[in-house]
Amino acid sequence: MNRTERLHALAESLRRAGPRGLTAQQLAEEFEVTTRTIKRDLAALEAGGLPVWGRAGPGGGYGLAETSSLPPVNFTAAQALALNAAMAAAAQAPFSDSARAAARKVLDVLDPVSRRRATELSQRVWVNVQPSAPRALMSVLEQALFDQVTVNLSYTDAQGRSTRREVEPMIFALTDGRWLLVAWCRLRDDVRWFDLSRMGRATATRRPCTGHDVTEIGTPPDQAHPVNI
Repeated sequence: MNRTERLHALAESLRRAGPRGLTAQQLAEEFEVTTRTIKRDLAALEAGGLPVWGRAGPGGGYGLAETSSLPPVNFTAAQALALNAAMAAAAQAPFSDSARAAARKVLDVLDPVSRRRATELSQRVWVNVQPSAPRALMSVLEQALFDQVTVNLSYTDAQGRSTRREVEPMIFALTDGRWLLVAWCRLRDDVRWFDLSRMGRATATRRPCTGHDVTEIGTPPDQAHPVNI
């Protein structure tokens, strides 16, 4: 999640919290950043005109002086449940934190009856998602793909050999239940498929990618397709 998305999601969290507000620590845990980053973000929201209040001491925290309403959206309980089920099943997918924020927005604008029905039905949909890469690592890869800059990462292959690579992110791919980053590897000078669960630390650089096209990956399987919007 980049900073712009985090600021928007932070405002939504404060709005949902209502008059009770949230502490900087609670917000830091929700967005997996430091409390110092949260306080900077809150200051940025306030500077941008959002009515953020803060209380010091026990029982203190941060909130919005007045809640903003979202425009009405005509979602049924089943549609809201479908979005949340898809989000839960794709909890390890790229940009899943943004998906969770979007799903919460849908619930926020449902009428009370539909929201209660969707909440009840959600107990009848179970998922069992295998762990993938940590959210902090995913955020680095997502932003690098978005900005098209290279990433320095440590990687352990199927034979247990560990290497350091500088790669140019090209696509995320889901295959056989595993998420992979397909990237141009500058060490191998070729396209490589990196299993996200085998990645160690990753750091985005400021070096731009050299423009390798998705077609260089090769012909996808018949059942594979991009996520179209």
